[in-house]
Amino acid sequence: MGADFSAMVDQANGAAPGKRSQVIAFHSSSVWKTHFEASKESSKLLVIDFTAMWCGPCKYMEPALNLFADAYTDVEFIKIDVDELPDVAREFRVEAMPTFLLIKRGKEVDRVVGAKKDELQKKIEKHRV
Repeated sequence: MGADFSAMVDQANGAAPGKRSQVIAFHSSSVWKTHFEASKESSKLLVIDFTAMWCGPCKYMEPALNLFADAYTDVEFIKIDVDELPDVAREFRVEAMPTFLLIKRGKEVDRVVGAKKDELQKKIEKHRV
């Protein structure tokens, strides 16, 4: 599975030197589906960032997402490019970018649409326990 998704390291975007960010980018729908099915067995919060390369607000949120991933190590952060995996975006009814889905045991518990750092952080803190 390791070759199909990559842990993203982005020290320039706020991650501490030598510290790996916990944001996992998926590049295959089948690998994502396998991972998502397995995540349903865990009570761990998933934060899915639906993004696009061309999306300015998505780029604005990337440093914050990396900081959240470094700070909330009990939360799993996922990045999905809607142009790369449009079937996954459709499945979760993503209509705007960025969209952040908060999921526990396979069920959506919250959603943030737009570049709203503070709102996303509050919802992560609310649902991570």
